[in-house]
Amino acid sequence: MHLAAHFPGVNATTVWADPRSRSQIEFSSFEHLARTAERGKFDFFFLAEGLRLREHNGRVHDLDVVGRPESLTVLNALAAVTERLGLAATVNATFNEPYELARRLATLDHLSGGRAAWNVVTSSDAFTGENFRRGGYLDRADRYTRAAEFVATARELWDSWTPDGRSRPFAHEGEQFTISGEFTVPRSPQGHPVVIQAGDSSEGREFAASTADIIFTRHGTLEAGRAFYADVKARLAAYGRQPDDLKIMPGVTVVIGDTDAEAQERAYEIRRQQVSPQNAILAAEQLWGRDLSAYDPDGPLPEVDPVLDSGLVKGRVLHGDPVGVVARWRAISEAKGLSLRQTVIETTTRQSFIGSPRTVAAELTAFVDERAADGFILVPHLTPGGLDDFVDRVVPLLQESGAFRSAYTGSTLRSHLGLAEPVWKG
Repeated sequence: MHLAAHFPGVNATTVWADPRSRSQIEFSSFEHLARTAERGKFDFFFLAEGLRLREHNGRVHDLDVVGRPESLTVLNALAAVTERLGLAATVNATFNEPYELARRLATLDHLSGGRAAWNVVTSSDAFTGENFRRGGYLDRADRYTRAAEFVATARELWDSWTPDGRSRPFAHEGEQFTISGEFTVPRSPQGHPVVIQAGDSSEGREFAASTADIIFTRHGTLEAGRAFYADVKARLAAYGRQPDDLKIMPGVTVVIGDTDAEAQERAYEIRRQQVSPQNAILAAEQLWGRDLSAYDPDGPLPEVDPVLDSGLVKGRVLHGDPVGVVARWRAISEAKGLSLRQTVIETTTRQSFIGSPRTVAAELTAFVDERAADGFILVPHLTPGGLDDFVDRVVPLLQESGAFRSAYTGSTLRSHLGLAEPVWKG
């Protein structure tokens, strides 16, 4: 089993109001979570990143993080206070250039002794594009085209240095990039940084099968996980790859209690904290595309129809057809007699694994044994101490059963993941 720690960012998972919640931007928070993950012998620490603050009804979204430092800079600092933990940065392939980003990633890989990873993301919205020189954005259909050539070009740059430390000129000419010269950073201790891709769509799965070392996904049930796992692994052969060449690691949340019943009670209270009355209204406004501030979150769902493409929310991708989702919410609310807030709690993402330490350990192991995942990226609801209980109470049980390592056996992220060093293609 492989495990990673996700430092929560722009999402509805984090419980801001909990007295134990600390800063989302101070280095001490990043350091605490990273040290906890390394104490638990995790494979890597994972930082998300957004390139523009989301807006909701003309104001910065309440659940966004203002002042978050840039990911690679934070990870370079964490390299100095960790020894074995992998360090993964989310960096956008739409608004960066291969030479500069390949150089920054290779630098992290050297400073950390071969522990760097790049979570490749793309963007198709003009709202984010306004922050950049070109002032535009890519059509959705072109996002993965650019990303695929971006990764291939970065790998050409990393391979322009020989394994014995000699620099050679590079030249790349393609539809997205035409560059030539000499790369300034030698080949890294693990050959190339590990490449992560987050995506559930068919095009995202295909991109991962052709290019990535890890796919960061989400699925709520064992059956859905097994279907996703089988589908993605089956795509690898077309690219001359073996099933173990790509690790499937869904993002998950965990709630632990002394007993299963206590854990269920804690999970319910956490959901109520995550979906506060204010957050319930925000969630409904994102779906309805309307100002719903006059509605009571503990009252019935709005009777009005959603407004499509209203522009109320900027910088956030809405998944699914709003009209269909509203109809589903209304059906659930009517069938169960739920208020607006209760409906949001009922329909939005729940915790993935809930139970005593032994129950959680057994369920995580079952997901891996039954080929629904190769491991998990844990997303805690508290920053920075949200993984403390898991590392102290669940990891020892996983180690005791042989499902998870008791010690690091290598020094690079590729060695943790069981990935071979890339063959040099100079």
